[in-house]
Amino acid sequence: MRIGELAERTGASPRSLRYYEQRGLLASERAANGYREYGPEAVDRVRNIRLLLENGLTSEDVRELQDCLELDLAREPACAEAVALYEQRLRAVRERIEALTATERRIERRLAEETGT
Repeated sequence: MRIGELAERTGASPRSLRYYEQRGLLASERAANGYREYGPEAVDRVRNIRLLLENGLTSEDVRELQDCLELDLAREPACAEAVALYEQRLRAVRERIEALTATERRIERRLAEETGT
């Protein structure tokens, strides 16, 4: 199938599909006319890529999950590698929240000092 059909079947834009290829997440063959051609397995693969990205993983994280991308991650039991990356990402998010909360408190204190409130 061509890029437009894959985009339609997965909800991903053609630009996103080209980006996935550039990042090594998706592969295509070139037809004689130069158009990208994707196999039927690309539909699940793109859906999985989108699911992982929407859930906070980076394209680098997704690249580490090559074996998981052939599964149906929306319906099958979790891929162990994906679970480990989700846990790692959650720890990083929580650390960032703590840092931002500390910054918020410092700004509030400083603002209170400046305005006398």
